[in-house]
Order: sequence, then structure tokens, then C-alpha cells
Amino acid sequence: MRVQSPAGGGDGSFPASAARSRARSPAHSDPHLHFPQMSEKLPVTVLSGYLGAGKTTLLQHILHNAEDRRIAVIVNDMAEVNIDAALVDEQSDLVQTEESLVEMSNGCICCTMREDLLAEVKALADDGRFDHLVIESSGISEPMPVAVTFDLSDEFGHTLSEIAKIDTMVTVVDAHRFTEDFNSTDLLADRGQETGPDDERTLVDLLVDQVEFANVILINKTDLVSDEQVQFLTHVLRTLNPEATLVPTQHSEVDLGAIMGTEAFDFEAAQNMPGWVKELDGEHVPETAEYGITSFTYQARKPFHPRRFWDFFQGRWPGVVRAKGFFWLGTRDAMVGELSQAGRMRDQRPTGYWWAALPDEEWPDDPQTRALIADRWDEEYGDRRQELVFIGVDMDEAELRDRLDACRMTVEEEQACLDGEGAVADPFPTWGTHPSLA
Repeated sequence: MRVQSPAGGGDGSFPASAARSRARSPAHSDPHLHFPQMSEKLPVTVLSGYLGAGKTTLLQHILHNAEDRRIAVIVNDMAEVNIDAALVDEQSDLVQTEESLVEMSNGCICCTMREDLLAEVKALADDGRFDHLVIESSGISEPMPVAVTFDLSDEFGHTLSEIAKIDTMVTVVDAHRFTEDFNSTDLLADRGQETGPDDERTLVDLLVDQVEFANVILINKTDLVSDEQVQFLTHVLRTLNPEATLVPTQHSEVDLGAIMGTEAFDFEAAQNMPGWVKELDGEHVPETAEYGITSFTYQARKPFHPRRFWDFFQGRWPGVVRAKGFFWLGTRDAMVGELSQAGRMRDQRPTGYWWAALPDEEWPDDPQTRALIADRWDEEYGDRRQELVFIGVDMDEAELRDRLDACRMTVEEEQACLDGEGAVADPFPTWGTHPSLA
């Protein structure tokens, strides 16, 4: 079960022990589609960004300034009427090159349109006329699933990565609205922007996913805010994604060389770009003293008391902009808990099982993963531990550390957990149990 709650008063690779895997679900494709070995793969720029940030304006800018580039475009919009595609189509006759516009409707590229995306990208790559492909994803799409689509196998074992390669992941941020939206507690459903009845994402979930997975972030509409606001937003975005190139823009006007032909995208590197990942890996995110932006990692080898940690989870975290990591409850010795905060929204959920709790036959066989487990092993607790990253503005690190220390169980409380179920009150929602541990 996923629980989300507004963060009271906030301003603003999980461990190898989390037993998870990324499923490679094959997409259906026409059995007559043939994937020849191509000497040069079609480079792709993916445009992401929340509704109204300026993606369509950026796409028009690209087409108007293509010069000698032959650019193909795939657009997608969640609405019944594809306004994005219509706007681009109106201007397409102004482009002095032969471009191709493919409209994908009635779904989200990263969710329901993977089969169509496979076919459309293949057709454009086979055409051989294009130097670059630009994919404008929906305003409520996350960029990572779009990238994963390029590595998904169809039923014949073919992938888009055989004929095309992601060159650059671009996210457009609305400088005028980002701070307000980032501190919103709205679900996408509250704004009528959900993909379906099961879409429980918050707005801030989406904004953070789009920022943390980008190679290039355009801080757009800078003409609508002060220079100081632009500088502050720049530093906040830098804490969320230390590796991305940040470019201030007005009307999405940017040198095309900054978003095309960069060869900046690497999927494994992209998974490690967020500031919280670097903190967990021991790469401290540089502090920006001028704006009070700091970060720290909390680590401990003692379980949390569920009642005290629940109170901490529900309480005030003044100054925390982003928090991420995993935690261990003394009443749930087998399961890894995941914590996430962005802006004023917090989330907790199960994310897997500690290796120490699983039978030997479920352990990985490869030596590299076993070495990672051994490196994090404690004789008493195995791989169980607390590891939480906090990034914020004017945070009181000492106070947060003291409050987390107070959540840790005493020896007597640990023994009470071992003595029997229900000995220690646990207000967290039910997480379920692994079949082998039932």
C-alpha cells in the first residue's frame, strides 16, 4: 500500500538488498517488421516538462531553426484534441527542410503507446532521410519509461536501440510556476490530469521525475521572474540533478546544439544523476551557502520504533526540499521501507526484502551482487539498516538527526518485537508478506 501525506511545515540505486527487478515486457509488433543492422542509428531528443512549461514552443523553435538539419517529429498529447500536433502542423510549411510529423493520440507514449512508438520510430529510421528525431512526450509523462521503451524487446527479440539511440533527454521547467507547483499537495487527479483511475501520482512526483532524469533542463519563462528567483531556482534544480546542463531561456529559445547532437544520454548514468543517489553513494552534493542549500545522509544500524518513526514521518521537516532513501522498522524485520519527499508531499511504501530475511535459494548467483551484499553486511543485523538522504534550504541538520536518533529502538524494545507479534504498536499500513516468509 502506498501512503501519501502533506509534509507538515516543509519549505519547500536503492540497496542491492531490496529484492527487485525491472521486467522486460515484450511489445507486440508486426511479424513482418524487420530490424536490419544499421551503420548509423537515428539520434533522438526527448522533450519532457509539465503542461504549460513550453515544450510545444520549444518544438516550434526547433522546426523554425532546423537550417540544414532534417528533423522528424513525434508528438503526443493526452487530450482528445491534439492541440500540440495541430499547432506544429500549422507551422510546418515554414520549415525549409522536409520534416515528418507523426501524431500519437489517445494515450501516453510511456504507458500505452509503446507498440506504436516501436513501429513509428522504425519507419522513420528506415526512411533514411532524417538526421534527428524529436519526441515530444505528454506533459504528464515521466522521461524514464520513455527511455526504457528503447530497450524493451518485441516478441522477436528486437529493440528500438538497434535502429535509434536516445541522444539527449530535455526537460522544460516553468520558472514562473515551478516553485508553487513544487510545493503543491495536489494529485494529478485533482487537476484532471491523471492517465486513468489507477494513477495516484502527485504533481510533485511528476515534476521531480522530469527534473531528475534530464541531461538538459531549460529554465523557461525567465522574463516572468526576477534574476534572484532564477538564481535560486537554478540552485534548487542543481541539488535535484547535479549532472544536468541548466539553460535559462525565454520563449524556449535555445541553441539547438545544446539539445541535439550532444550524445549526453546514458541510461545507467541517468539512473544515478539525482542528487539523492549521489548522496547515498557517498558523492556529497555541493552546498550552496549563499542560498542555504545543504544536504546530508542519515545512516544507522538500529531498527526504528514504528510509532516514533510514524510520528516523525507525519511531522514537520522545516526546510527539506527533497528526501529519499530506505528504512527498517523493528516490527517488519524482513521488509525494506522506502521513503520519499518532494516539496510538501511525502510517501512511504515497501520496496523489497532484506537479503538477510530471504532463504538461500533466493539469493543472487552473480559474484558482483554478492560482493555488494557482503560489503554492507553486519554480523548482527545482516544488510538491514537506515539510509536516508535529506536535501533542503536552511535545514537544521542537527535537529533532524536528533529526531531520527530518537526513533531508534532500545534493546528492550527490540527484544519485545522478538517476543511476539503485537508487542510493539505499529501504525504503518500493512505491507504484505513474501510467500517464503509466511
